[in-house]
Amino acid sequence: MELREYGRVVWRRIWIVLALLAVVLVVSVVLGRRAAPTYEASLRFIVGVPPEPARGNYYTYDRYYTWLASEYLADDFSEVVKSAAFAANVSVRLSQGATPIQVPAGAIQGSTVTEKQHRILSMHITWGAPDQLGRIANAAVEALQQDGSQYFSQLGEDTALVHLIDPPVVAPVPVGLRQKLDLPIRLALALLAGLFLVFLVDYLDDTVRDARDLEALGLPMLGTIPYAGVGLRPWSRRRRQP
Repeated sequence: MELREYGRVVWRRIWIVLALLAVVLVVSVVLGRRAAPTYEASLRFIVGVPPEPARGNYYTYDRYYTWLASEYLADDFSEVVKSAAFAANVSVRLSQGATPIQVPAGAIQGSTVTEKQHRILSMHITWGAPDQLGRIANAAVEALQQDGSQYFSQLGEDTALVHLIDPPVVAPVPVGLRQKLDLPIRLALALLAGLFLVFLVDYLDDTVRDARDLEALGLPMLGTIPYAGVGLRPWSRRRRQP
């Protein structure tokens, strides 16, 4: 079959493709729920331990071990921030403020992501309400700075040092690539499905529409009657074996 014949097949039943595209478009727009805006608070800390006091006027490796211990401590803190105990601490602080709000610890734990680079700990908290998100981020800062040492039994009360270097910044989360491509992908699949249906219907249809169909059957054609544009085409009848 030539490409022009494929084009004729598609053009003959183009309404199937257009109808399927229209249905998918309408259903996607009407029934598709627009995602609620999401906000993210990002903040960064430096985590470490103070160096041991000098023991004499000679060189030691105390500074080296201090930096090494600080990196290990940052590794532990990155896991502590994602723990249920830390989320519960933040939740309690939110319920005891001047204007208390009730935020479940599980919701805080599920919305917190941490990243660690050397002694720098980055925290990202996602939430639906920007006002509440700011308060959650500030409560997390207080919990880390004031209660950081309580999560480590091997540290003294004032041993762990947590310094905030980037305060919480609340910003809307941009729309993801998947959400942007959702509708185009659906329309592309509908187009492919429509073309498949067009060729399937044409394959199952045994109607004779023009002289090419008769020639394909091997039937002699004595003449044609021009189509007048009114009523049915004169050769639109079912194929019959000679």
